[in-house]
Amino acid sequence: MLTSVQKEILQTLINLYQNSDGKSIKGEDIAEVMNRNPGTIRNQMQSLRSLSLVKGVPGPRGGYKPTIEAYHTLNISFTDSSAKVPVYKENKKLEDVSVAKIEFTSVPHPGECEAVIKVLGSIKDLHLGDIIRVGPTPVNNLGIIGEIVGRDDMDNILLLDISTIRSIPKNSVYDIATLDLIYLKPGDSIKDAAHLLSQNNIDGAPVITEGVAIGMVSLVDIVKALAEGKENEDVRDIMSKRLFFIDKDTKIATAVYKMYKFGISRLIVVDDDYTPIGVVTRTDLIETITNLKNFPLLNDNNLEDEI
Repeated sequence: MLTSVQKEILQTLINLYQNSDGKSIKGEDIAEVMNRNPGTIRNQMQSLRSLSLVKGVPGPRGGYKPTIEAYHTLNISFTDSSAKVPVYKENKKLEDVSVAKIEFTSVPHPGECEAVIKVLGSIKDLHLGDIIRVGPTPVNNLGIIGEIVGRDDMDNILLLDISTIRSIPKNSVYDIATLDLIYLKPGDSIKDAAHLLSQNNIDGAPVITEGVAIGMVSLVDIVKALAEGKENEDVRDIMSKRLFFIDKDTKIATAVYKMYKFGISRLIVVDDDYTPIGVVTRTDLIETITNLKNFPLLNDNNLEDEI
């Protein structure tokens, strides 16, 4: 059982080591952060070494490094390729601060959602009442926003009252794209294009010739052309040549960001040979992220009353 001082020393060592690019940490650096006497740190390090929580590195550039057991003791996940999960305060990223673990508490309680955040790095600049943003995490792009309502300086833990949670599935766009590709040819008339979109209940289609996508026609393009009496003209005359492609193995999160960045509503999915094989739309992404099919809203029984 570690004493409170030993836990604080071990946590400080891990915090410093996380941002040292693998370099050992000197006892004086730990003492400075903790505002303690370096002699006290050296004495406690002997005990931590005997517990196999710390290993000493000899030489002029020597110091201390935490062992994997140290991470386990403080309930911190660790891998050699650990990705940093950023923390933002007032839209500014906090340097040398990362999140090691997020645990949700009191989720079933009506009107409440709290999360316990295990932090790597100093939390001295994070105070009760601060609104912070955490994430995204590397796998499911989990991000949360909440108010700090509690803190434990000993274990480097923050308690957040959550206002926003966002997560994006780790699937690829191939898993959600429409692979029965509906497309137009350059010589198709605008009237035929309108019929194709109406028949298939879609609001846009790529223009493809000889297996190569050369344009995109949207419902707005067609409505505008019909209003101008151009129903017999070719789609090549109204198609947009501003195309956006995405590889079939690309993660959904990248597709979301690409649509957001460029203000578009569909991407042409291509295979390894860059041949168009499908389309992923904004609607596809919304349905996937919300997943209402498997997770209906709690108040969906009231929908009839709203109509």
